[in-house]
Amino acid sequence: MNSIRNSVTLIGNLGKDPDLKKLDSGTIVARLSLATNESYRNQKGERVTSTQWHTLVAWGKTAELMNEQLKKGKEIAVRGKLTYRNYEDKNGVARSIPEIVVTEFVMISA
Repeated sequence: MNSIRNSVTLIGNLGKDPDLKKLDSGTIVARLSLATNESYRNQKGERVTSTQWHTLVAWGKTAELMNEQLKKGKEIAVRGKLTYRNYEDKNGVARSIPEIVVTEFVMISA
């Protein structure tokens, strides 16, 4: 059961091209945005689509592959873990941003 602890799997469309950076340490990191959609019928019977945006982060070889293979609009499946990046905003208020650290991905649309 340890393999399913903090496991996230999402299928959606990229909102922008990967943003690849090389840190001072030499480590490669990519940041991406992924939109997932859910459709349902409201009380009036009308079809409603709700879009959720997710921040994806990939490191090392995974980041490089995502940068080479993925572009805005592509449908992908990702697997990773949920993390929270903590920071202090310009007013000194502590903030926390949820991010999915991607360990593997599959391109669904060519």
